[in-house]
Amino acid sequence: MHRRWLILGVLFVARTAMGFQYQTVGSVASMLGTELHVGFAEIGTLIGLYHISGVFLSLPGGLIIRRIGDKNLCAVGLALMASGGVVMSLSDGYGVAFAGRLASGMGATLFNLVLTKMTADWFARREIVLAMAVILSTWPFGIALGLFTEPRIADAFGWRFVMLLAGGICLLSLLLVALCYRTPPDEQTHSDADPQPFGLPPLRVLAPVIAAGAMWGSFNAGFVAYFSFVPSFLADSGRITLAQAGALTSLALWFGMVSIPFGGYVVQRIGRPDATIVLFCTLAASALALIAAGVPPLFACIAFGVAIGPSPGVITSLPARVLAPAQRASGFGVFYTCHFLLQASGPAVAGWIHDTAGGGAAVLSAPQCS
Repeated sequence: MHRRWLILGVLFVARTAMGFQYQTVGSVASMLGTELHVGFAEIGTLIGLYHISGVFLSLPGGLIIRRIGDKNLCAVGLALMASGGVVMSLSDGYGVAFAGRLASGMGATLFNLVLTKMTADWFARREIVLAMAVILSTWPFGIALGLFTEPRIADAFGWRFVMLLAGGICLLSLLLVALCYRTPPDEQTHSDADPQPFGLPPLRVLAPVIAAGAMWGSFNAGFVAYFSFVPSFLADSGRITLAQAGALTSLALWFGMVSIPFGGYVVQRIGRPDATIVLFCTLAASALALIAAGVPPLFACIAFGVAIGPSPGVITSLPARVLAPAQRASGFGVFYTCHFLLQASGPAVAGWIHDTAGGGAAVLSAPQCS
């Protein structure tokens, strides 16, 4: 018991580092654009690079986990994240920054994949929903930490130090994983009994994993669409400024930091995971409908942040319910491939709806459907 909670704590720190690094470009966008002589289109490309490799690397990463080992692949991912941060801190042109950000994103994809498997291996038979919810809460926590600290650090020491600091935290996380992580005994037994490193689970097992990946991808596509389009929708109403709209929209992030692990704990205690997904995804969609209908945004944004809490831990724990220990590596590779396909395409679809259907109210229908 002591070992698995220690490992969860180490993985919590490491995934927080991933969220912190993701936010670096957005936090220093103006400084970065001025020094590298690029516009916001290029800055947006750098932000998106952190996730785009997930479409191409998730499945190969899942297939090779059992050949090189969880801990080794985790180290590779964190090392790429750290080196990418160093490259960005040394960049003197957009091409070098592009390469550094792409390296960080590739590392983050591999790290996120193997971290999910590590969590499932240690908690598959006990508190899996709670453990997944705790891990998932690190993403908004890391981003919020970056939003609060990175602009101040950049003002004091320059944007390059922010990139270097993020890379250094990833390196520290690598050392913690190397010192603290161990393969659970039952997983080691299964690995020894089944030495085949490649291959996908049978279709009867893979079908529900694909469904779960589609659920997680559509959930995140709706979440990204919320942060991408709600601020402009609120500002376009003329009642508040864009800065005020951004602050209101961010309330969902702060409430989500609490509601995700707390929701996971409650679901772990009471059960009924399927009903939880249906109920709280419906409530989240209803909160978006309230925003589109003109309900005071303070209430609607808080309601959205609370409603998104219980579902993530449940959804990401679904593959562990059908995947045997020997199937988890490739199974989670398929899960994240489906996830990244939908998450990457969701904002583009929402933008197309915005342009063709007449503005922000139509856009809010896309994450409702997701």
